[in-house]
Amino acid sequence: MSRLLPFHTMDVFTAEPFSGNPLAIVEDADGLTTSQMQTIAREFNLSETIFVQTPADPAHTAKVRIFFPTDEIPFAGHPTIGCAIHLAKRQFAGKDDFEAAITLEEEAGLVPVRVESVGGVVTAQFTAPVVPVAHNGDAPSAELAAAALGLDETDIGFGSHVPGVHIGGPAFLYIPVASLAALGRAGPREPHWSKMIAAAKVDSAYLYTPGGDGTDYQARMFSPTAGIPEDPATGSATAILAAQLLRSDAIEEGTSRLCLLQGVEMGRRSELGLEIDVADSTISAVRVSGSAVPVGSGNIRIPSV
Repeated sequence: MSRLLPFHTMDVFTAEPFSGNPLAIVEDADGLTTSQMQTIAREFNLSETIFVQTPADPAHTAKVRIFFPTDEIPFAGHPTIGCAIHLAKRQFAGKDDFEAAITLEEEAGLVPVRVESVGGVVTAQFTAPVVPVAHNGDAPSAELAAAALGLDETDIGFGSHVPGVHIGGPAFLYIPVASLAALGRAGPREPHWSKMIAAAKVDSAYLYTPGGDGTDYQARMFSPTAGIPEDPATGSATAILAAQLLRSDAIEEGTSRLCLLQGVEMGRRSELGLEIDVADSTISAVRVSGSAVPVGSGNIRIPSV
């Protein structure tokens, strides 16, 4: 029988099991090939699976690789948060109160994560490994964006917010929509969706609108070409949203702290914190925070290919 690898599943960007964004964490992954990791990620069929390996530098906590069901990604937020919390809870097993400094070696670079547990409620905050900037893809017109999402042209944009394309490891198309009602109606429509995504040189679109109930923005993220029809919570897109907000004159000099909501339409409410440092009209750092809770664990076979 093939050797088995331990895995754990967590729900991320939530403190409630069976909400937030599910994540699979596969441990003892040093000997796996890229093909084997991709096969395991496809087997879990979650938006992302993270593989934990021995760090190249022993001063760091772990080296990790992150996969969509269809491809590897250099950096992602909910695997970073979930894995960091998992490793910190293992380090401080049996303790309800602790602080941990986790450093993950990701393909996009080093990602420092601060993990804190108070009364057993665990939160983590990572600093994005890449400061987001404008991407060279083409942002769609309001007409094309509306057709690609099944909306009216008047549903696209609000205030100074118009569609934009930004990158910070992965790249995303950002489409502001005018209302929560429009956000709830939106979804990919072909052939306009593929035309829009190809011109933007991305495979994912992040929609956002002003939120309610103390939330600054509510969002949805669609990435069907990456095997993710819709993502309940997208930490990397949340981090890169900083560039879209700066372009839209929606944040000021100094540190902005925002609360975002995602996954509501999927029945998987996810709460994300975003901090953006701006100096001289330039982003200097971006941080994303959230909670995570364990859901399950087990063992998985190593694929033969």
